[in-house]
Amino acid sequence: MSEENKREEGRPAAPEQQEPANTQEVAGSEPAGAGAEHPNQPQPDTMPEHSDGGASGKPAEPSASAPAGEGTDAQTASGGESAPAGEGAGAGAGAAAAADPEREAKIKAAQEARAARLAAKAAAEGGAAGGAAGAGAATGAGAADPEREAKIKAAQEARAARLAAKAAAEGGASGGAAGAGAATGAGAADPEREAKIKAAQEARAARLAAKAAAEGGEAAPAEPKPPSPKQPWLDEAVELLKSEVHPEAVEEAAINALAGDMPTITVKAEHWRAAAELLRDHEKLGCKYIRNVTGVDYETHLEVVYFVLNLETKREYAIKIRTDREQPSVPSATPVWPGANWPEREIYDLLGVDFPGHPDLRRILMPDDWVGHPLRKDYVPLDPEV
Repeated sequence: MSEENKREEGRPAAPEQQEPANTQEVAGSEPAGAGAEHPNQPQPDTMPEHSDGGASGKPAEPSASAPAGEGTDAQTASGGESAPAGEGAGAGAGAAAAADPEREAKIKAAQEARAARLAAKAAAEGGAAGGAAGAGAATGAGAADPEREAKIKAAQEARAARLAAKAAAEGGASGGAAGAGAATGAGAADPEREAKIKAAQEARAARLAAKAAAEGGEAAPAEPKPPSPKQPWLDEAVELLKSEVHPEAVEEAAINALAGDMPTITVKAEHWRAAAELLRDHEKLGCKYIRNVTGVDYETHLEVVYFVLNLETKREYAIKIRTDREQPSVPSATPVWPGANWPEREIYDLLGVDFPGHPDLRRILMPDDWVGHPLRKDYVPLDPEV
C-alpha cells in the first residue's frame, strides 16, 4: 500500500486517538488519591494506550512530518500534541496536593499558637494588639489566659479592700469612682481591723473629754487644805501687835504659801517703829536678826518689806509697809536693826523712798548728782544708751 493510502486510512483514526487524552482529563479531575500518585508521574491508564497504539487496538500512525521508521517516536510526538490535556491533569493534581487537609491543619494550629502568644504579650504589657493581623489572630485564638485573668482580678480586689480600710480609718470618702467600685466588689473591710480602729477612736474621745472636763468643766470640790504649821506664829504676832502697839496697827495678815508658808503682816507706816521694837524685844517673838530688806514698785504705790528672824526658835516674819508713790516715806528700821542701814540706802537710791531716822541716808550705787531712780517703772533715762 502506498504512503498516501496509509495517510487516507489514518485520518479517521484521529478522533479515536484523542479519547485517551479525554480520559486523562477526566482522570486529572479526580482526587489526588484516585488520579495519580504524583503530578509528574504518567497516568497508568494512558501508558497502555500509547504502547498498544490507541484505544481501538489500531497501531498509531506516525506523524506526517516524521519518517516511517520512527513510529515509536511518532507516538511520543502524538502524546506531545496532547500535552495540553496532560498539563491540565498535572495542574489538578497540584491543586489537590496544595489542599492537603493535614498540612492545612498544621498551618492553622501554628497560626493559632502564635496569635495566643501575641495576645498574652499584649495583655501583660497593657497595650493594644500589635496590628490588624495580630488582633484578628488573637480574636480567633480567644481570650487571654484565664488563670492570669483570675490572678489580676484577685490582686485588684485585695488592693480595693486595703483602700477601703484606709479610707474608713481616716474618716474620709473613698479615693475615687474606680476605687469605690473596686471596694464594693471586694466587700467590706476586715471586721477585726474595723473593731480595733473603733476602739482606738473611742479611747481617744474619752481622753479628750476627760481633759476638757478637767480644764473647763466643773472641777470636783477641792478638799479643805489643812492649816499651815506656821499659822499659830502668825496669829500670835498679830494679837501682840494689836494689843501692845495699836488696835489698828495691822492692815492685813496671811500665810504666803508660795514663800514656804511665810507669815506675812502688813503694818501701817505710822506704827512701824513701835511694831519693830515689839518684834525684836518681845520674848515670844524675839526676832533680833534682820535677814533682808527689799522695795517693790506696784505703780499704784510702793512697798518696803523687812524679813526678820528668831535665830533660836527659827520663827520668821515678813513685815510690809506701804507708802505713797508721790512722796514715799517709811520710818527707818536702822535704829532697831543696824543691818537695815545699807539696804535702806539702796532702796532710797533706786526707788526714791525716804527713811526718816536713818543715820546716813544717801545714794549708794548711783552718783550723787544722778537724776531719777532707775528701778521705778516710770523712770526715763536722760541718756538712752546708758
